[in-house]
Amino acid sequence: MENKKSDCEAINIELVNKIRPNMPDMNLLYELSDFFKVMGDSTRIQLLWALEESEMCVGDLAVLLNMTKSAVSHQLKVLRAAKLVRANKVGKNVYYALSDHHVKTVFEKALEHICE
Repeated sequence: MENKKSDCEAINIELVNKIRPNMPDMNLLYELSDFFKVMGDSTRIQLLWALEESEMCVGDLAVLLNMTKSAVSHQLKVLRAAKLVRANKVGKNVYYALSDHHVKTVFEKALEHICE
């Protein structure tokens, strides 16, 4: 990774030096950025909203969101890769749910923020 240098001098170097040690590692910040990229899609938000209510299979999600099963499956794959949803196979069907309570909390806090 390239280490970029600022093209200016700090006005308050004491403040900069106080905050610098508390800054997260850049790799962690890249992961956080990727998380928000995944969350930045309205279709995936709809899927998360539905899965916040109940565990559901691809077919039911497709009907609920008026989408094709293929499109829903693709978006669920992205959400699974980001560890936002989990899959549970029951017989021939696969049911999806939010991965854990953290996903619901992040979702609720974001919704609370935009509703203020």
